[in-house]
Amino acid sequence: MVDGSFLAADVILWATGFRAELEHLAPLHLRGPGGGIAMDGTQVAAEPRVHLVGYGPSSSTIGANRAGRAAVAGILRLFEEQDKFAGNLNLRA
Repeated sequence: MVDGSFLAADVILWATGFRAELEHLAPLHLRGPGGGIAMDGTQVAAEPRVHLVGYGPSSSTIGANRAGRAAVAGILRLFEEQDKFAGNLNLRA
């Protein structure tokens, strides 16, 4: 506190005011029967090409850097797999 005292707290609620807005993704049909989107880290479980950084398990602002790094690593792996596949089919430009 300003006067040097302190207040014991059992809980600290850090409300950022962020609200997930995903309606623009409706055409991708990512939502399950209950209305939620199943996640595997930052990756949408039903559509591995889609990463929702800041949604679901990665929604913590404290872990945002870690979630961002994990998302980039996953996306790079996806690109590498696609490049190998294209190379095997002689599709490289």
